[in-house]
Amino acid sequence: MTIDEVALRGRAADLGKRSIKNDAKRQGIAMAMSMVDLTTLEGADTPGRVRRLCRRAISPGAGLPPVAAVCVYPRLVPVARREVDGTPVRVCAVASGFPAGQVPLGIKLEDTKAAVEDGAEEIDIVIARGSLLAGDLERVHDEIAALAEAAGPACLKVILETGELGSFDQIANAAWVACRAGADFVKTSTGKVSINSTPATALCLLHVVRDYAAKTGRIVGVKCAGGIRSSKEALHYLVLVNETLGPSWLVQSRFRIGASSLVDDLVRQMCKMQTGRYVGFDDVVRD
Repeated sequence: MTIDEVALRGRAADLGKRSIKNDAKRQGIAMAMSMVDLTTLEGADTPGRVRRLCRRAISPGAGLPPVAAVCVYPRLVPVARREVDGTPVRVCAVASGFPAGQVPLGIKLEDTKAAVEDGAEEIDIVIARGSLLAGDLERVHDEIAALAEAAGPACLKVILETGELGSFDQIANAAWVACRAGADFVKTSTGKVSINSTPATALCLLHVVRDYAAKTGRIVGVKCAGGIRSSKEALHYLVLVNETLGPSWLVQSRFRIGASSLVDDLVRQMCKMQTGRYVGFDDVVRD
């Protein structure tokens, strides 16, 4: 698969210049909030921190809707499951040796199965990108397929770690392999490397899932993660989705934003539209 990098970057940049104001901005902020996977993936995560995250996910503030999901490490899935029970917020677990993925397949499978058994409704896995970069696409495909089977009914989001793949051709090839292997979403990044999601990589993935749907009839969503912190950035991504795939894709079942601090700015921007002034960061409830 060959990607015109110059055209892709230019198109992504041009779409970032769209001005979104008034009611359209309010709708966009609410829409973006509903697509957030609110994430905490730190070594110091505790049950208390996850409970606070879940409460924030359910009631972000400023009249905004709950987020799509909370994303945590597998051992904290039961804590999150209890906290969000009875709400529309889903529980997502990172599995398969996140973030590097450099563990044997058997361990990845057990990690995935355990997270689902503990109540995870969504699983984010990382591809064997060393195998991908070595050209062993069959191994990458077969591992994703095995993990898709292990995940069972859970939504499987496959992290490509686009910042480490070197080119848009490689990113597109990785996404296509993931789609063929049974991914429900292709995801840009772990958020644990120096280059995470960018508008251009998001646009590349949107083109892949568009072409895959046209060829096979199966819908695969896109999740952008890592470094998306402001409402302006989130709205840019929504414009990319709308202009590439149309308004029917502006739903959480087809597009997600993985973030930890974005929720704060979405609330601040909505408060600004409601009251005419910005609340300070100290006025936004955070962990």
